[in-house]
Amino acid sequence: MSKFITFEGMDGAGKSTHLAWFAGALSQRGIDVVMTREPGGTPLGEQLREMLLNQPMNIGTEALLMFAARMEHVEEVIKPALRAGKWVISDRFSDASFAYQGGGRGMDWDKLTQLEQWVHGDLQPDLTLFFDVPVEVARQRLSNNASLDRFEQEQSEFFERVRAGYHQRIRQNPQRYAVIDAAQPMDAVKHQLEKIVSSI
Repeated sequence: MSKFITFEGMDGAGKSTHLAWFAGALSQRGIDVVMTREPGGTPLGEQLREMLLNQPMNIGTEALLMFAARMEHVEEVIKPALRAGKWVISDRFSDASFAYQGGGRGMDWDKLTQLEQWVHGDLQPDLTLFFDVPVEVARQRLSNNASLDRFEQEQSEFFERVRAGYHQRIRQNPQRYAVIDAAQPMDAVKHQLEKIVSSI
């Protein structure tokens, strides 16, 4: 039976580092896995990603483009894979819009909810792994990166709001989330992930 699993966390939380390992661990158990990402995942989505990460824009434009890329992603990648019985592992999904555009940018939560309902209706991840880390730890990790996109260049206050946005989202639907303490050493994080792989 197919499953839809998403990885979430603010920039510098380390989620992308563990995504390939997680997908590989599932593949070793004979599961057909599709790895994808947001914004992106389709040719059009990747073009929108380039704009979103690098061009300044109005907050409403930013949110609409995120959901435009997501609609393409849902219709062209996620739904077809799930219908084919595959497991989809996505680096970010709608939680990121609530955290970044809602929490970070201060966009009205109700507008985001309307967009979410329009773009993917009752399709929600079966499981979301949220990589939680204090902002100062995330910022320290990002400081080693020479080429930061416009989100990664935001100030610490922005990321505090993003983190709070994620936690608000988790409180609304706690059973969907597994919260990973991503401030731990990599081996400890992997140990948490191994337990999750075994449980699903």
